[in-house]
Amino acid sequence: MACWKILVVLFLLSFPLPVSVKAIKAVSLPLTNTTEAKVRCVKSERNALLRFKQGFTDPSDRLASWVGKECCIWKGIYCDAGYNVIRLDLNDRTNNCYWKKVGYLIPGNSTCLGGNISSDLLDLHHLEYLDLGGNDFQGLTTPNFLSSLKKLQYLNLSFSSLIGVPPSLGNLSNLQYLSFHACSYPFDTVERSWVKDLNWVSGLSSLKYLDLSYVNLSSATHWLDSINKLPSLVTLSLQNCSLHYLPYSFPNWNMTSLSYLSLSQNNFVNSELPKWLSNATTIETLYMVYSNIQGPISNVEWGKLCNLQKLYLEQNKLNGDISRVVEGLSNCSNPTIEVLSLGENVLKGELPNSLGHLKNLRILSISFNMISGTVPASIEQLSRLEILYLGENQLKGPLPESIFNFSELTELRLTTNALEGNLSQNHFARLHQLKVLSLSCGRSFSVNLSNEWVPPFSLYGIELRSCSLGPKFPTWLKIQKQLQWVILTNGSISEPIPPWLWMMCSQFYLLDLSDNQIGGSLPRIVNFPSTYQIWTVGFYFSYYYGVVVDLSSNHFHGSLPLWPTVTHLNLANNWFSGYIPLNIGHVMTKLQVLDLSGNAFIGTIPYSITSVKQLLRLDLSDNHLSGKIPDWWYDLQQLQVIDLSGNNLSGTIPPSVCSPLSLFWLRLCRNNLSGGLPKSLRNCNSLLALDIGENRITGTIPEWFGESLLSLQKLRMTGNMIHGRIPPQLCQLSNLQILHLSHNNLTGSIPSCLGTLRGLKLVKFYKWFPNYLYFSYVFTPKMELVEKGTKKTYTFTLDQVNLIDLSCNNLQGEIPNEITALSALSTLNLSRNQLSGRIPEDIGSMQQLETLDLSSNHLSGPIPLSMASITSLSYLNLSHNNLHGPIPSTNQFGTFTDPSCFEGNPELCGKPLTTNCSLPRKREIEEDDEIRHCFFVSAGVGFIAMFLATFISLTIKKSWGYWCFHFMEEVGERIIRCCMGFMACLNRIFSVTRN
Repeated sequence: MACWKILVVLFLLSFPLPVSVKAIKAVSLPLTNTTEAKVRCVKSERNALLRFKQGFTDPSDRLASWVGKECCIWKGIYCDAGYNVIRLDLNDRTNNCYWKKVGYLIPGNSTCLGGNISSDLLDLHHLEYLDLGGNDFQGLTTPNFLSSLKKLQYLNLSFSSLIGVPPSLGNLSNLQYLSFHACSYPFDTVERSWVKDLNWVSGLSSLKYLDLSYVNLSSATHWLDSINKLPSLVTLSLQNCSLHYLPYSFPNWNMTSLSYLSLSQNNFVNSELPKWLSNATTIETLYMVYSNIQGPISNVEWGKLCNLQKLYLEQNKLNGDISRVVEGLSNCSNPTIEVLSLGENVLKGELPNSLGHLKNLRILSISFNMISGTVPASIEQLSRLEILYLGENQLKGPLPESIFNFSELTELRLTTNALEGNLSQNHFARLHQLKVLSLSCGRSFSVNLSNEWVPPFSLYGIELRSCSLGPKFPTWLKIQKQLQWVILTNGSISEPIPPWLWMMCSQFYLLDLSDNQIGGSLPRIVNFPSTYQIWTVGFYFSYYYGVVVDLSSNHFHGSLPLWPTVTHLNLANNWFSGYIPLNIGHVMTKLQVLDLSGNAFIGTIPYSITSVKQLLRLDLSDNHLSGKIPDWWYDLQQLQVIDLSGNNLSGTIPPSVCSPLSLFWLRLCRNNLSGGLPKSLRNCNSLLALDIGENRITGTIPEWFGESLLSLQKLRMTGNMIHGRIPPQLCQLSNLQILHLSHNNLTGSIPSCLGTLRGLKLVKFYKWFPNYLYFSYVFTPKMELVEKGTKKTYTFTLDQVNLIDLSCNNLQGEIPNEITALSALSTLNLSRNQLSGRIPEDIGSMQQLETLDLSSNHLSGPIPLSMASITSLSYLNLSHNNLHGPIPSTNQFGTFTDPSCFEGNPELCGKPLTTNCSLPRKREIEEDDEIRHCFFVSAGVGFIAMFLATFISLTIKKSWGYWCFHFMEEVGERIIRCCMGFMACLNRIFSVTRN
């Protein structure tokens, strides 16, 4: 079966189960396997064991010793002094069962026990210990009768493919050890166990060890309340349990014996590092890796955790000052911390001098953060360091020389910082134990190693980026007989690949020689040795497995070689030409990643690729391939990424392209594809990105997009011939963060429901780590987008882009005000349409907006003053509309000095335009004339009406006339006196002004 699966298993098995020493001691029982001459056995228990055996499948005959009358000497059976069976241990510790589950089995029969678990166990009335772990019961429901074994103290059903955890187990008040550690894909062929709640756990009053890892606890919202009722608990492991709720505070902490806690690989929602950890003062090991935990790292009072030995918090979203952790732990009178792993977060600040107080540190890993400042000189006190990872930060200044005196150092990673200095081969003279060396050079940091150097160490892996190694390959690599991966990028190497390096390729699984000037042709390699020695490589490279060859970004010529044992082949961005070998799939059957992008291959896509059943990623983009996209994707059910963009492929999108259920990235842009969108795209239920831009696709946008592609985050259909309206059903794609429909023939109005897109309302945390982790070789995201008027290719920052581009269509109507609710939108381009009406007044609420292009429409009215409050706005184009009034001059508008941003609006005024707002403008004059005209017309009509009414009334009754003339005479005299007084005041004002 597949080599990569074997390697994954071996890697996992190289780590012990997370069982604390205290817990093991706590549950150990005084057991004796009776081997005396006169052996005894309780008859009823012997018969029960034989009936129990009959329910099993035992292909390797592991229970062959279960014959005769003396059951206390049978394999896996232990009795007490009274010959009662107290221990039944049938755990398969050969690891053969693990290999069986991943589809590979070493020669010989399987050692897995299977079948049924008989209730005859209930006749073992004295049973205290039951271990059925490591077997394969293939989805059998965990027997409920186990809860009747009242004396049971130890129960291990880990890795046994059982389903369910019976709540009745809460009746086992004597139980001290309980492990249901399940498996997950690809190690298990059955669904994960599911538990509704953990209320039953509170009945296990004697429990000291609890492992429910990989059991689905998504419905157990009050899990901590239940577990907190176990005062004797020493070890708690809830790894990968689909937990969503992590309480921030917990007032009544009752687990005063807890030593080991693992909550790794959960998906906590909006959860910060819990404050209640400050009360867990007995904790020695804390695992909270890859659990979506955010917020400040200072939530925990680290100075209280003086028993802490191992702290693993990497791959989260923790922020704040790293010094809060270091100083807190160093305040302990006798710091016990040995492992401080905080990598892959967003921590800032500087490493304090108190770092030197943590003298027991063996592992210091803080890579992939934003830590600044210099490496403190006090690091010299950490003489026990074995692993030092400071890479991918903002550290500056010289490296302390003391680092190169750490004689126990096995892994050193300093890449991507702003360090200063010049390292020579003399610096490495004392590092005899070094296995991993990872450095990157810069303007002020260099590494000088001569070709004749004889290193004092034997490396597993070396990474030297942007260091001047050339023009020749460093020949000292030849004596590194244990090398598994080599990264020598941008090293000014120009000589052809020497024969000795090709001979070493049989021991590599990663070879990256990108960004050099290597020329010549590649030799055709057909056969490598089929057996490799497996090495467990350090920390960040533990994800790699199989054989990987990456020769990207070079200038190789010649034909493509074939490596039958390679699992990851990356020849991207080279000068390869000719045809892709027709037999590539038949020879390289173990491929998981095939990346031939950025070359000059011609011809069609070989059919032999269908033989690569484990292929995860296929990237043939940016070549000169022609013909139709093949319709054989049914044969590649493991595919996750298909990228055929930037070729000369024609025809329609084949129906089978969405048949791989795990496909999450489909990129077919920049080809000559035609026809409509096939209904088979409905099957792309896991699709995160669909890019079919720059083709000749016709038809309309299907309404079923919003019903079937619910996982879609990125939709790019620009540059086609799509017509019709934008269907409101697209608003059902709540995760959508890129909607790129420009340069089509779309009509109608912009759906107001776009303002409900949840993916454009939330500012996401995202951090992609290129080149270093296994996943960057499985998949690197890539998409062309227009931002700030320029077309760019986004890769590692793609997930930070929030964009709506509907430009160059025939959309009409007003810009919906609802769109201003998209508070995380960074680019909005509605230019070159037929939009009318005003710019929404609430547009200022879009505080993340960086690019706004509304040019070449029929928009009217003034520029909303709220727009000036968008401080992130760096590109603005409002040209060629009917806007009028002054251009705002405050805040961000002071940075828009290019008149072209506002040209084509003859009634706009103010800087940067030359039109002065102080002069009367045409529109204002027209408005004044209109008002004056209305005044005179209304005054005339009113005068005539009053005259007629007065004349008629006076004619009818003379007394009214006398009274009216008398009243008018008095009013007239008063008006004349007021006017004379007003004129006198004006004369005084003028005289004062002149003086």
